Amino acid sequence: MYLIEVKRNGKYIYDGALALAVQVYAQQNLFLGEDMVFPYITEPLVQVGRYQNAREEANLEYMKENGINLVRRDTGGGTIYLDMGGVNFCFVSDNTDLSADINFDQMYEPAIQILKELGLKNIEKSGRNDLHIDGRKVSGGAMSVVNGRTYSGYSLLLDIDEEKMEKSLRPNKKKMESKGIKSVRSRVVSLRDYLPDEYRHLSSIEFCELMILKIFNARDRSEVKTYELTDEDWRAIDKMMEEKYRNWEWTFGKSPRFKYSRDGRFSIGTLDITLDVDSGIIQHAKIYGDFFGSREINDVEKVLTGIKLKEEDLTAALGSIDLQKYLGSITKEEVVQLILE
Repeated sequence: MYLIEVKRNGKYIYDGALALAVQVYAQQNLFLGEDMVFPYITEPLVQVGRYQNAREEANLEYMKENGINLVRRDTGGGTIYLDMGGVNFCFVSDNTDLSADINFDQMYEPAIQILKELGLKNIEKSGRNDLHIDGRKVSGGAMSVVNGRTYSGYSLLLDIDEEKMEKSLRPNKKKMESKGIKSVRSRVVSLRDYLPDEYRHLSSIEFCELMILKIFNARDRSEVKTYELTDEDWRAIDKMMEEKYRNWEWTFGKSPRFKYSRDGRFSIGTLDITLDVDSGIIQHAKIYGDFFGSREINDVEKVLTGIKLKEEDLTAALGSIDLQKYLGSITKEEVVQLILE
């Protein structure tokens, strides 16, 4: 087994989106003849599952205000909040059995044994893809099998910033009908609360190092087989970041079709906007309210049709018409804020 870290020019990078790109790049391009393990710790990040509606699962307004990034991963499952208090591990392995299916029991078995060795006697797999202690969640996992390779991973919740987790994952108050897969909110707890005194005061970085040694059954890092990403690897990873994980089309354009409404009260009166959205693009818009305008509101609805649910695109579209003639003294920025809040 090879260890591959999110480390560039000798420096660790705590970017969960970049860690994801490293893992997927390795899954698709690195064939070292052995399994690969990718540990990572990330600055605050919300990670949505491949088949989820990003706008429904994440409180985008709160995240923007608090500098919390959003990324869509390549595997299914629910939305999770990650930060420097979590220790994450992903694995890539070749599947000799072409009929192999997703097996969370097999993925979690080594982790459960390691955590039991560390004194966590009541830890067990619960449900489809979680680890629980005394009925409370301390880990969630995801897995996929692509082109004969298994890509899997789990997050160990060493510490939890409960406020940021709740506010990041709690959807905004909105009326929405969506065909996307919704997360089931589980009651989570910090793994640290259950660790024996010997390990309770370890930082997340120190705990990650301990887990690495346990996974490799090593006494120190000199016994851990490591692959260092080359300049060529990094060029390809940078390209993947630009074209995919930092790209609006992947993060929001992959969201399933959904319909939702926004309403607010302004100096012009009430304004209620209902949008039918598919792949992040407005397919149909209806605007209601008790405002006064001198022109037919369906002109504004037509302007919004075909526009990405993206701040700059919405602003540009509404800026192409004289909005006051339709809605009165309200700015395009106020309308965009209402749509995206």
